[in-house]
Formats: sequence, C-alpha cells, structure tokens
Amino acid sequence: MAKRKLALLGKQNFMMQGGLLAISGIIVRIIGMLYRIPMANIIGPEGSGIYSAAFNVYNIALILSSYGMPMAVSKLVSARLTKEQHRNTMQVALRALVVAAITGGIAALILFFGAEGIENVLYSGVPGVKSPLKVLAPTVLIVAVLGVYRGFFQGQGNMVPTAVSQLIEQIVNAIVSVVASYGFMRAYAETVNPGEYGAMGGTLGTCLGAAAALAVVMILVFRNRILYSSKLKADTVSEDVPVADTYKLILATVIPIIIGQTFYNVSAMLDDILFNKIMLMSTDKVTIMGLLGNYGQSFSTLTSIPMGIASAMSASMLPSIVRSFTQGDTAEINNKIRKTVRITMIVAIPIMVALMVLGQPVIELLFRRFDAVEGSIMLKVGGAAIVFYTLSTITGSALQGIDKMRVPVIHSAIALAVHIPLVVVLLLAGAGIYSLVIGVMVFAFIVFVLNMRSLYKYNGYRQEISVTFMLPLFSSAIMGIVALLVYRGLYMVIGHNLPVLIITAIIAVVVYFGVFSALKKAGVFKKGYL
Repeated sequence: MAKRKLALLGKQNFMMQGGLLAISGIIVRIIGMLYRIPMANIIGPEGSGIYSAAFNVYNIALILSSYGMPMAVSKLVSARLTKEQHRNTMQVALRALVVAAITGGIAALILFFGAEGIENVLYSGVPGVKSPLKVLAPTVLIVAVLGVYRGFFQGQGNMVPTAVSQLIEQIVNAIVSVVASYGFMRAYAETVNPGEYGAMGGTLGTCLGAAAALAVVMILVFRNRILYSSKLKADTVSEDVPVADTYKLILATVIPIIIGQTFYNVSAMLDDILFNKIMLMSTDKVTIMGLLGNYGQSFSTLTSIPMGIASAMSASMLPSIVRSFTQGDTAEINNKIRKTVRITMIVAIPIMVALMVLGQPVIELLFRRFDAVEGSIMLKVGGAAIVFYTLSTITGSALQGIDKMRVPVIHSAIALAVHIPLVVVLLLAGAGIYSLVIGVMVFAFIVFVLNMRSLYKYNGYRQEISVTFMLPLFSSAIMGIVALLVYRGLYMVIGHNLPVLIITAIIAVVVYFGVFSALKKAGVFKKGYL
C-alpha cells in the first residue's frame, strides 16, 4: 500500500511539476513576444532581420557548447538519486560545471573573435550581424553554467528553480532589450546601418537576463547547502568512481543531445544562408532582410509559444522516465509518455488552429511594421509545425530517457538530409519565404515519425490516436469556425482590432473546452491505438 501511494504521488508530482514549468514557459514566451513588439517596431524590418540572423548563429554556438547540459545533468542526477547515491550525484554536478565552463568559454571566444568572419562569409546579404554576435558571445558561457544548475534541480524532480529563474531572466531581458535597442537606435541614427546597433541593443537584454537567472539558481543552491551536506554525510551507497570516468559519462550523455539539437538549429541557420544566397539572384538585400524579419517575428515568434509547452513537459518527464527505466518498469514509461503527449495536444492543437484562423489580425496587432497578409499565410502553410515539433520533442526526450541517446540524433540527421534539398528546390521554384516554413514543418514531421517508430521498437510503445489527437482536433475545428465568424461579425460592428480579438479569444476558449468536455463525456471518441 505504501509503495502504491508513493508511486501515485510520483505520477502526480511529475505532472504537477511539468504543468508548473509549462505555465512558466508560456508566460516566458508571452513576455518574449510582447517585448519583441516594441523592439521590432523600434529596430524595423532590417534590424529584425539582423537580430534573427545573429540569434541563429548564437543558437548554434549555444547548442554546440551547452544545450544538452540541463537534460544530461537531469538524467544522470535522477538515475543516481533513484539509488540514493547522493555523493555520486554531487560529483556529476560539479564535474558538469567544469565541462560547461570549458565548452562555454571556448564557444564564447570563437563567437566574439569570429563575428566579422561569420558576417563576411555566411551573411554577406545581411550586413551588421557582427555587432549583436559580439554582445551574445559572453551569454554562451553564462547559459552553459546556468544549464548545469537547472539540470541539477530538474534531476531531483524540482522544476521550481528553473521556472522562477526563467521568469526573472525574461523580465530582465525584456526591459533591457527594449530600452537598449531604443537608446542605440537613437545614438546611431545617422549611421549607414542603424538597425545593426538596434539589434545589438536587443541582444544585450539576452546577456543580462541570463546573468540574472544564473544569480537566482546560485542563490538557491547556497540556501540549500546544509540539506545537501547532511545527505552527503548520510550516504553509504555511493560508489567510488574515477574522475575520468565521470567526465566520460557526462560527455557520452551530453554529446548525442547536442548533436541532435544541432541538426535542428543548423537547419535554421542553413535556411537563412540558402535564402540569402538564392534570393540575392533576384532580390535586393533590404527586401531579403525584411522577409527574414517577418518570418522571424510573424511565424517563429508566434509558433514558439506553444512549442515551449513541449520543452517544459519534456524536461519534467525525463527524470521521471529515467526513474522508471532504472526500476525496469516498461509499462509505466509508456504510460508517462502517453500522458505527456495527451496533455500537450490539448493545448498545442487549438493554438495551432487559432493562429491559422486569426493569424492576420494577431500580426496586425503585434507587429504593425510587418506584412500581416504574408505572415498569416506562413501560419496557414506551416502551422502544423507546432504539433509536429511538440511531438518530436517529447518522443525524443523519451528515447533519451530509456538510454537510446543516439537514436534521436540519427533521426535528426535524416530529417536534415531531406530538409536541405527540399528548401533549395522550393526556393528555386519561386516559393520564397514559404520555402523555410515548409522546410521547418517537414523536418519536425520526419523526426516525430521516426521517433515514434523507435519507441515502438525499443519499448513497445503504441500511441493512442482518437482521444489524444482526434478529440482536440475536432474541438479545435469547431472553435476555429466560431472564432472566425465571431471576429468578422464583431469587427464589422466595433471596427477596432484589439477589443475584437480579446472577445473572440475568450469565446474561442469557452467553445473549445465546452465542445471538448461534452464530446469526452459523451464518449464520442473511443481510445484507439496505432
């Protein structure tokens, strides 16, 4: 009975912690979207194009140096805490800090001193990338160390430090980005390319926000030092592990995660480069930067909000799956994956439909300087990327949790091999900016399908379809029709976008959950598995 209660508590804690981190992630992304509205208006389409290009390079540097660290540390910490090996847990965390400092430091130096070369070689069509890259350089080191601390807490099943530090990071980021971009644009208004300095101001917020988050998690570790010390003294089951073996274990865990995510972000950077090179054959540089800026704001920013739910739920799911895997409970692993997928689909699918239906008025409200019609078409064409990315993230995390670290890497490589020629063909065929949208969607879809196939192969996982996908999709379709009719009707009467969108959004939420609950209660959709 006691074990059953403990298992139930563990399940509830896993879902509760994941929900907390998901809410934090949504708030963080909403703040990110909101502060980018004035910032995008301040720095303009050209500055937004520079900002977007710089961030794609920064993301590559971040991934190569430290992206996998939170997940790797979380996985290793969880496995050891399951066996109550507190001393081994602390050894992993401390040595992970050393790895993060070295890799993050090297990446920061390369980014800072190589910024001009990156601009000249890779971004000849986007002049000005070098300045924001130099500001982002120290951020790589800060985020690398920050990732270890977050992974340490996540491995304990505690998502609160990550959630709190994320919120503080984004608040600082928002304030500094807007203020600095405005100040820099004014200070360098008479220069040839003021957007370069506006983008540089925006990246300054990223750097200082990460520094604030690092300070928060370090304070939390310091406050819990007595608790950690008592657990270390009481530990009688930890094994003596050579230092070299611990470093090898950390690298063996983190490298596959890094490589897998590198493929995704490399695809984004290659998209920019290919778009830049091919479009220069028929389009001027200003237009190219404007198109990339619209893509970065209207499509990438809006779709990143629901995608954050997948990242949060995966971070919470991973240590829980590691514990079940360590205990050899295959059925419980599959149950946790299904629950995570089902919960994320309840949110991701209606957001996808809402953006497809109301994309144009949303963009008109948030990003007035961008082409809302073009942006809304991007969302219609590639909105499904929200669902596919969410599913690929969750299934990839599940595979890593059952020690199939290399499998998601192989799947990402396959997806990239399809993605690159597809984007080139679409660009040459005249699809323009929509080539990137379709490429992102196809990449995520391929990874998701291959991940699902591997989960079935290695863990006997079968995905429930009807309740997980069809129920929220049908409810979202009805919501979308009602939302479109309500928006158009109200706009004819009121004539102002903001109040009409707010009322429409409220009605849409009520309709969605009303239809969802009614259909679920009536048992219209029965559970069915692939």
